Amino acid sequence: MKLDKDERIEDLQCAGLKIIQNKNLYTFTSDSVILANFIKTGSQNFVVEIGAGSGVISVLLQAKCKIKKIMAFEIQKPLAMLCEKNIKLNALQEKIEVVCADAREFEKFIQKSSVDTVVCNPPYFKATNFKQTETKRIAKEEIFLSCEQLCQTASKMLKSGGAFYVCYPADRSAELVYTLQKHNLSTKQLFFTENGRGQVQTVFIKAVKNAHFGTKVMPNLVTNDKDGNYLEVLHTKYFSK
Repeated sequence: MKLDKDERIEDLQCAGLKIIQNKNLYTFTSDSVILANFIKTGSQNFVVEIGAGSGVISVLLQAKCKIKKIMAFEIQKPLAMLCEKNIKLNALQEKIEVVCADAREFEKFIQKSSVDTVVCNPPYFKATNFKQTETKRIAKEEIFLSCEQLCQTASKMLKSGGAFYVCYPADRSAELVYTLQKHNLSTKQLFFTENGRGQVQTVFIKAVKNAHFGTKVMPNLVTNDKDGNYLEVLHTKYFSK
């Protein structure tokens, strides 16, 4: 496949999958890989990803769960085009559909309460004045999708009993849990990641629509060693428990 300027192909080290990234667009982080490993869903389920970016979560999830159908919403055209390119690179055109649109307007494409699983690694930073491209700002900051809007949209998409998988900064975990519950999404499972120096960074949550209270809190997942090296092998063992 021909690469555009500033694009590179990376090995996802999973089932021979590869991903194209563009340094001028938003590139995925370890959060996306961890979230994809966290998700459990049936092969016959209908899955929606909100904010697909380069498509890494949908691609990994398809390989892991052999899902019948994934619809990946991406509001930014350059990233939606890159996502489509990655789906073709991995020959997943029949399994993953990219929709370049605002996920809040999902009822133009699918029925309300029709989705089994929703997944999102959202733009979870408050808006800043940092110098960065508009594409990166939209991918990282709450410009078009706040915590409130995200939880409301996921709840509307999901069937009763459907699951929502999401990650957020650890210091906003209480806000996320509260907002999920406000929209009938009960937190059923969660864990935090921490670096090799004991600093808690990100919360990962599975919430279920219209479920009873009761949350399984998993041990913290250490993402790096003391020197800052990424501990991918340990992550694999963590999710195989």
